[in-house]
Amino acid sequence: MTWWSWMILGAVLLGAELFAIDAQFYLVFLGISAALVGLASLLGVAMPEWAQWMAFALLSLTAFFTFRKSLYEKVRGGAVGFKATLSGNTVNVIEELAPGAETRLEYRGTRWTVRNVGSVPIAAGARATVVAVDGLTLRIEAE
Repeated sequence: MTWWSWMILGAVLLGAELFAIDAQFYLVFLGISAALVGLASLLGVAMPEWAQWMAFALLSLTAFFTFRKSLYEKVRGGAVGFKATLSGNTVNVIEELAPGAETRLEYRGTRWTVRNVGSVPIAAGARATVVAVDGLTLRIEAE
């Protein structure tokens, strides 16, 4: 195949990764391998067609087994220390909150409704623990 055919194949594979629901980076490494074979042909490395396909296969398999797992875990695993739930986090209550009462406060850049589900009032300026999240309502208790 000509160098530009490999580059087109690489671009199509990389583009397909964007539209696949969860391709798990398999198409990324196929696309990169195709682009590398195209780049080698462009730079003058003369290979018969069978050698181009063999190089494509070897580059793809090497990339799969060397880089895919760690890259996929970094991208899909989330940030270090990130918790998927807000339960257990603490918030600062800006006004006194009696048991069962609600108010609004800002937490992590978002306005939330908070409800005191504990049996003791929470003083203004005190910290409270998030017990559960119900939609856009944080259920909190005094610390």
